Amino acid sequence: MSGDRADSAGRTGLQGRISQWLRGRGPKEPTGDGGREALLLAAAGAGLPLAPAAYPAAGYGCSCDRVGCPTPARHPVSFAWQTQSTTDKAQIERWARHQPQANFITATGMVHDVLDVPLEAGRSALERLLGAGVEVGPVAESSDGRLLFFTLTRGTPEDEDEWWPCELDCHPETMDEHHGLRWHCRGSYVLVPPARLPGADDRSVWWVRGLEHPLPDPLSLLETLTDACARYAGEEPDHASAAWPSRH
Repeated sequence: MSGDRADSAGRTGLQGRISQWLRGRGPKEPTGDGGREALLLAAAGAGLPLAPAAYPAAGYGCSCDRVGCPTPARHPVSFAWQTQSTTDKAQIERWARHQPQANFITATGMVHDVLDVPLEAGRSALERLLGAGVEVGPVAESSDGRLLFFTLTRGTPEDEDEWWPCELDCHPETMDEHHGLRWHCRGSYVLVPPARLPGADDRSVWWVRGLEHPLPDPLSLLETLTDACARYAGEEPDHASAAWPSRH
């Protein structure tokens, strides 16, 4: 077999294994208190600042008791979540033990950002990225149909021209209204695994790729993700305006 054919066969085999691996991923077995706490401490150890969040109650309800809560079990419990968020392990242990049912959010734009995409688009992009040998960091999957790519934060670049000029067209509290790519950075947050979602079928958020993977630069993933989202939406990719960082 020639070198080109061998390389092609190798890539095809790798992509096939990746596809099989992705199709076989699913929610892990329910995480006990010890496993939950260990995962939260691992997130803090990786530099992700955490704060307590609401949790499912009464089927599709939310522990916050707000009538018609727009994002049940997906929001922080405190309005001061940005200043409350911490990587202090002792504090996280206290929260986890005193609030055994609570989900946790991680505040983005401090250490890390999150590129949040529809599940099928995200799986396609992840397969392409891994097949091309691109360094992909931690990735979480949510039962509500999203894939979350954790990256380094863009922070506040010295050259403000690096920033797009407007906000992402949704906020965490309006996430269900937007189906494309969401870039969570300054002033935003996402649920961090393990987390439970409302519903009758053990809906959850879990790690597809763990925190042992270093956080990549978001720009190394952006083009592939925006392409996948455009295909998912049946549109032609537009790299100039496909994604806007969230600047709440």
